[in-house]
Amino acid sequence: MNKMFSFVAGAFCGAIVGATAALLLAPASGEDLRSEMVNRWDEALAEAKQAMEETRLELQTQFEQMQKGSYQE
Repeated sequence: MNKMFSFVAGAFCGAIVGATAALLLAPASGEDLRSEMVNRWDEALAEAKQAMEETRLELQTQFEQMQKGSYQE
């Protein structure tokens, strides 16, 4: 029980120190960081959707070729 309490206390203290350091060392204001995070998330989402669509089209083409019997790797 004592080891568990020590671990939880250490994790809690580490989280507080980490959050404080992040706030003090942040290169921009919270508003700027949030907008940057939203922009990066939107870019990542757009890239993922594009990759998904390209993969879907490639697989669809392969499937159609397999149906015709002309698929070659």
